[in-house]
Amino acid sequence: MTALSWDGSAPPSGRTETSRTVDAGPLALRVTAVGSGTAPAVTVTEAAVPGVLLVEATADTPDARLRIEWQLPCTGATGYWTPNTNARWLPPSWAQPRVASLPKGAPVGSLVGPGDAALCTFAVGEPVRPVTIGEGAVEETGRYSWWVEQDGPRLALRLDLSGRHFADTVRESAAWWATLAPVRPVPDAAFEPVFCTWYALHLAMTSADVERLAELAAPLGFRSLIVDDGWQTDERTRSYATTGDWQPAPHDFPDFAGHVRRIRALGLNYLLWHAIPFAGDRSAAAERLAGHTLAHLPLLETSLLDPRSPTVRAHQVERLAAAVEQHGVDGLKVDFVDTFARRPAPGAAPDTASPEADCATVAEGVQKLLAELDARLRATRPDVLVEHRQDYMGPGLWPYATMVRATDCPHNAVENRVRTADLRLTAGPLAVHADPLTWHPGESPEQIAVLLQSVLFATAQVSVDLTAQNAEQLTALAFWLSVTKEHRELLQRGELRPHRPELAYPVIEARRGARLAFGRYAPLPLRARGAWELLLVANADQDTLVRIEFDRAPGTVDLLVQDCLGGTVARAQTPVGGTELSVRVPTGGLLTLRR
Repeated sequence: MTALSWDGSAPPSGRTETSRTVDAGPLALRVTAVGSGTAPAVTVTEAAVPGVLLVEATADTPDARLRIEWQLPCTGATGYWTPNTNARWLPPSWAQPRVASLPKGAPVGSLVGPGDAALCTFAVGEPVRPVTIGEGAVEETGRYSWWVEQDGPRLALRLDLSGRHFADTVRESAAWWATLAPVRPVPDAAFEPVFCTWYALHLAMTSADVERLAELAAPLGFRSLIVDDGWQTDERTRSYATTGDWQPAPHDFPDFAGHVRRIRALGLNYLLWHAIPFAGDRSAAAERLAGHTLAHLPLLETSLLDPRSPTVRAHQVERLAAAVEQHGVDGLKVDFVDTFARRPAPGAAPDTASPEADCATVAEGVQKLLAELDARLRATRPDVLVEHRQDYMGPGLWPYATMVRATDCPHNAVENRVRTADLRLTAGPLAVHADPLTWHPGESPEQIAVLLQSVLFATAQVSVDLTAQNAEQLTALAFWLSVTKEHRELLQRGELRPHRPELAYPVIEARRGARLAFGRYAPLPLRARGAWELLLVANADQDTLVRIEFDRAPGTVDLLVQDCLGGTVARAQTPVGGTELSVRVPTGGLLTLRR
């Protein structure tokens, strides 16, 4: 790609460009039609929320490319939020632009200022096709610049300059997307804890291994099981050479349907892993689908299939649907969708295309593939469970999934916390899942509790060898799963406000009606604003003195402090006549206040 200009504007396209400048509140927007000799038509309307603008640009030729550019003074900026959980530092304007499309990312971003206020949050109303986004601070002027562009005769942009909490503005951007794309109800089962085999077993698993873990997982409070990579191969190496045929491993899983029935009899939903873009080098699928691939990925020992090919889609739908239709599973973990959006390395040969491609972009092919798979799955199981993963989490995927999981971050409580919080803001109706929590067999119960607290506002996934856990480790796990079950509506469906994105969310807050919950991950005071009847504080920090500031005196409250195992540390009826309360809460423990 042509190097970006230093002033934050988009790089020249090499085609005819015709622009106009439009006033939009405090902004001046430059709107450009690339490939057209006529300036685009532009309408700017005010939304119901003050400070929110809807911009629509249209070109007079269907093959035009539209671009909108704008800038603001970079005053008071503390961080820059994007949905793929990158560093929150402000990028320079000459940084490589990102591309968001159905298989990767989401077209939204927020410049954040003091008090977590959004200085400017933008979202593009395109759920499927690629949107190119340039964003960053301009060195010479001290301004922050944005430009967004996409192919086609229409470009819709939502700008939020209201100055509200950035999380509120991002969440409302997602609600705007929901008016542009179909949304399906998500079954309650998608919000229940999941045991995953990946970190616990990797590829070295048999049906007996899985059943032994499932028998231990169900009494702890898990309600679903994901059998990850390994069920389709007797090999033990980290290779994708056997993907694409999607048949149970003959030695390790000899009676697959019977195995599934035994798991489901424990009260667990059964989800099965599939890497949907791959036809491995040693698979029959690779030979059958030769000529219908985008590229070969030698490090992974697999070809990347072209979803624009009807032959590819028919093969993948047939093989993935077999898991539900023939083996009786409850759903699928659909992995590596973002690989469809890969960009070849500089100097590498461009990706090829299937000769029977029936749509223009790979993103549109992915939509066709997922839509065809979804229709087939729901014909057998209308409440099918389907997991997608960050960073394929945009609105175009909502109709074809029930949950979206944080990307791989084993043993990393902070990253898991940030990723799940970020996903909560853009996931729309989907359940947000943590990357499976895993820990060393010698980990303390206190730190196991901290891991669970780090993903308190998402659906917990866990992947450890349960046979190697001692009684206290299992008690800590069961206690925190019970907390998430009791308060699921508040924790997973409440209005989420993660605070201080530039500091990796040291405090996260959720509210639902008169119920309020905090995750405390640093020695900071908590501010309980507004009326409440129930207040929860999960203390994941080593500092045990929890300080709460109220905007009005709560009066007498019922106070309960529990340790990481759920044991009672303190219980009292406490008068709170002022606007501050300090309570000792053990690390990994829970404070519950009721009025």
